[in-house]
Amino acid sequence: MPEPTNSEIAAALDELGDLYELDGAIIHRIVAYRNAAKAVREAPTSVLALARQGRAKELPGIGATIQEKVLALADEGAIPAAVKLKSKFPPGLIEVTRLPGLGPKRARRLFDELSVDSLDALRAAAEAQQIQNLKGFGAKAEATILAALDAAGAGEERTRIVLDRALEVGEQLVAALREHPAADRVELAGSARRMTDTVKDLDVIVTASEPLALAQAAAELKLVESAQKPGSAGVRLRTHTAIQVDVRIVEPDQFGNLLQHLTGSKQHNMALRDMAVRKGLHVSEYGVLDDTTGETHRCATEEEVYALLGLAYIVPELRENRGELEAAANGTLPDLIEAGDLKGDLHCHTTASDGTASIEEMALAARDAGYEYLAITDHSASMGFGSDVSPDQLRAQIERIRGLEIDGIELLAGSEVNVLPDGSLDYEDALLAQLDWVIASIHTSFRMSSAQMTERIVRAVEHPLVDVLGHPSGRKIERRLPYEYDIEAVIETAARTSTMLEINANPDRRDVNDIQARAAVAAGVPLVISTDAHRVGSFTRVPRYGIATARRAWLTNDDVANTRPWAELQVLRGRVAKA
Repeated sequence: MPEPTNSEIAAALDELGDLYELDGAIIHRIVAYRNAAKAVREAPTSVLALARQGRAKELPGIGATIQEKVLALADEGAIPAAVKLKSKFPPGLIEVTRLPGLGPKRARRLFDELSVDSLDALRAAAEAQQIQNLKGFGAKAEATILAALDAAGAGEERTRIVLDRALEVGEQLVAALREHPAADRVELAGSARRMTDTVKDLDVIVTASEPLALAQAAAELKLVESAQKPGSAGVRLRTHTAIQVDVRIVEPDQFGNLLQHLTGSKQHNMALRDMAVRKGLHVSEYGVLDDTTGETHRCATEEEVYALLGLAYIVPELRENRGELEAAANGTLPDLIEAGDLKGDLHCHTTASDGTASIEEMALAARDAGYEYLAITDHSASMGFGSDVSPDQLRAQIERIRGLEIDGIELLAGSEVNVLPDGSLDYEDALLAQLDWVIASIHTSFRMSSAQMTERIVRAVEHPLVDVLGHPSGRKIERRLPYEYDIEAVIETAARTSTMLEINANPDRRDVNDIQARAAVAAGVPLVISTDAHRVGSFTRVPRYGIATARRAWLTNDDVANTRPWAELQVLRGRVAKA
């Protein structure tokens, strides 16, 4: 029996968590298995190998009990606790829990109240319109379930990986290959290089003095779970995090051609080829063929590729066929924002709500990351964490922040205020007026109609004390779809009321997205790039994803408010009457 991979171990632990939730176990046990599954899935080396050495406990969220379950899965083919729990439920009910939008808790309700014990029974209940009558479901949820069943029947799978998970592995792999004595140039290509929200796989382009030796070394890296047979043209890998990696080895004088071709996007390359044909040229991964001379120009750099076509160099983030070719031809490409341009962060959380560090610890981490100012914006009074900030607690926190002096950084008293279903905020105006910075965000009641949600957001944006709308769509990439609302109406309101919109840099959010950010700036709405940091490490790890979204949106320094010192930003925001 083949030994389980990290992906298989993670799936088994996730399943055990689901089974415990079906069985009504305490939430701490359920969360423990899901956290362990996440740690295994993201581990860059073999977790089973660590477990056999007694070292799996070194991973976050994995203790002796879970390490024993990993070993049982490998040695016995199943986790005994999972086998016991599976015997308590119909096999089809497990499949129901895995349908997007359901999960164990809701599946158990459908089982208890409608005897739904399989995907077929679920479809029958939905088509008979029985589900919409259950409290907490409704007609929209019923339609979503039918759509998910149709997608599952068509064989659709969510195979894309959020960018930061992919880069964590991809950049380690690139660094390891660069250390090999045969390596010359090693670069990531593909959608990861364009800094898209998600990737399907990774492409690595390499030049090497000994191609076969480098390909063999790539196949033997500790990051690699399995590899196809290495060759002088490269090797295809699968990492322990279940990411497929295609390592392509190319001659140095064609490196630019292949890097440009594999970076994409498909739409950019198609438009580029069409432009080239009109000039009597043909662009491919092998070179640029000139019809007139019959000569194929091989390019060592991407700059050479674009120059042959009469274009300025186009950075990867812009290669989406959204006008970049025309701008490169006429010299109007924007001077994009850079990673080090942010002067302050205006969204973070401490232990006062759901953060993991104190005000002082967050301030020191932000200062060390190069920020000049930091807004402390803990969740407000109605978030439901059990440790939310009551009005009296917020007053005390404001006083504490005002009294803190930390060399090298200015602290601002703020709050991420919850937008209630009617669009009102959960602090009184008199208290909000004492704050330096107010974020209005939606955290509850996501299933409102588009019209209702739009009205709710517009009312919040119109509030005269709101500075910025936080993570406007509420999406969690690959985990939660954005709620429905009219982004154009929200942008129009933000422009009219001088309210900013947030690019939440958390790699699971990146909200607003690049399309929306570009539309907002075109309407005259300033953007704020914020980390939404809940731990000290976020100030160094997270900003790159907000910057990436901004660059993909064609944004410059002038378009992003917190590239300015705090004094200038205060002038820009100017709390004017909005209603």
